[in-house]
Amino acid sequence: MRKTWLIFSQAVTVAVAVLFVVATLKPEWVQRRAGVVAPNIVSLPATQALPVALPSGGAAVSYSAAAKRASPAVVSITASKAPTRNPRSDDPFFQFFFGDRSRQSQQEPQVGLGSGVIVSSEGYLLTNNHVIEGADDIEVMLADGRQARAKIVGTDPESDVAVLKIELDRLPAIGFGDVDQLQVGDVVLAIGNPFGVGQTVTSGIVSAMGRNQLGINTFENFIQTDAAINPGNSGGALVDAAGNLLGINTAIYSRTGGSLGIGFAIPVSTARQVLEGLIKDGRVTRGWIGVEPRDLTPEIAQTLNLPIKQGVLITGVLQSGPAAAGGLRPGDVVVSIAGKPVVNTPQLLNAVAALKPQAVAAIGVQRGETALEVNVTVAQRPPRPVPQR
Repeated sequence: MRKTWLIFSQAVTVAVAVLFVVATLKPEWVQRRAGVVAPNIVSLPATQALPVALPSGGAAVSYSAAAKRASPAVVSITASKAPTRNPRSDDPFFQFFFGDRSRQSQQEPQVGLGSGVIVSSEGYLLTNNHVIEGADDIEVMLADGRQARAKIVGTDPESDVAVLKIELDRLPAIGFGDVDQLQVGDVVLAIGNPFGVGQTVTSGIVSAMGRNQLGINTFENFIQTDAAINPGNSGGALVDAAGNLLGINTAIYSRTGGSLGIGFAIPVSTARQVLEGLIKDGRVTRGWIGVEPRDLTPEIAQTLNLPIKQGVLITGVLQSGPAAAGGLRPGDVVVSIAGKPVVNTPQLLNAVAALKPQAVAAIGVQRGETALEVNVTVAQRPPRPVPQR
C-alpha cells in the first residue's frame, strides 16, 4: 500500500511539473484545451464588424486611378514680376554707396511658383489670386511637358480665386465633384507642385468643413484637410477618391513653412461661382445690405435680455443703405437670411453675398423679446480692401 501511494504521488508531481512547463512556454495550448479566452481581447458581434473592401487579389487599397484621372489637369504656374526701378538709381551719390549691387537687384525679376487646375477644354484655369497677383508674365506647364503663356481673365481677391486662360489643343479638363456631399473623414488627394520639385500627389482625409474666421479671405468657408500641402501647392487641386475636383488648395497652418497636417482649400462651389462670374461678366457679383455685424456671445445675450443664444448682432446700419431702408436697426440680432439660419458673422457674410442684387430677401430678426421678419432689397457689394496674407 505504501509503495502504491509513493508511485501515485510521484506521478502527480511529474504531471504538475509538465503542466507548469507547458503553461509557461506554450500557454495557448492550455487555453485552447481549457476553452480559456485571452484577457484584453474583445470580439465584436457580427453586426458591429466593419466590412473592408479589397481589390481583387487582396492587394492594398490604391488611389492610383483617381490620381491618373486628375493629375493631367493640374498644372505648374510660374509668375514673374518685373523688377521695380529705384528713382534714385541714377544719382551718383547713391551709386557711390550701392554701386553694381543696386543695379543687379533691380534687373532680377521676382518669380513665384504655384499650381493651377484646368477646368475647361477651352483653356480656362482656376488658381489662387495670391499666386499671380501683380505678375507681368505667367507661364503654365502641363503634366505632359507642354508650356504656354497664360492671360488673366479676372481675379477675385475677396475669395482669393483667379481665372487664367491658355491657348493649347487637346487640353485635359478635370471634373467637378459635389462638395455638398463631402463629409469629415472622406479620403481626399492634394495635387500640386510643392517647392517647385514637380507634380506631387499626397493623400489624407477631410478634417473639418466650413472653417472660417481665419483672417485669410473676406469670404471664408474652407475645407480643412490633413493631406500634405506645402508652398507651391497653392492653386492646386483637392480631389475625391474618384478624381473629381472638390476644392482649390490655398493655405496652410505652419510654424516652419512646411506642412503640419492643417491645410485649407476653397470649396469648388465657391470657385465655380467666381469662374462663371468672371467669364460671363468680367466680375463677381455679390449681394450687400450695409450693416456692421458682430457675433452674439452669451454675455451679450444676457445683457440684452434676449431669449436666444445664437445669431449675429447688428452693431451699425449704414444710413440710406438697403438694411436701413428695410427697417433693420442697430441692436437687432439676425437669426436667418432667406430662410437659412446664421449663427456667426462669416455665415451672415456668405449668405448675403449669395443673394442677387435687386432681389428682396427675408431676414429673420430678434428685436428684444420680439421675433420678426424684415424684407430688404439687396444691393451690389462694393469692392473692399483685401486682408494681408
